[in-house]
Amino acid sequence: MPDKYNLELYKLKAELCKTFSDPKRLMIISELRSGEKSVGDLVEALGSPQSVVSRHLAILRSRGVVETRRDGVCIYYRLANSKIVDACDIVHQVLLDQISRNREIAEKLKV
Repeated sequence: MPDKYNLELYKLKAELCKTFSDPKRLMIISELRSGEKSVGDLVEALGSPQSVVSRHLAILRSRGVVETRRDGVCIYYRLANSKIVDACDIVHQVLLDQISRNREIAEKLKV
């Protein structure tokens, strides 16, 4: 492998990308873009059981995507780095571009 590729760094990148491979986790990130939220807030916003939301939050936390703050019995979650929102926005735009391009191709193929 050429010296310009650091395999360990690419493995870490791949692991981080896997963190974003679940729709519920992306929805949690979307909810947290406006600021910290409690688990209860996220449960209500996502319409998912607390156990499901908590499991996804644990994954996000273990990967360093979210951080927590405890206030009494409530735990509040926030994004660990604001660039996460930028990355999600870029992926969203790429997806919209792909959809548009595929729609154009489909229109050209119509008989």
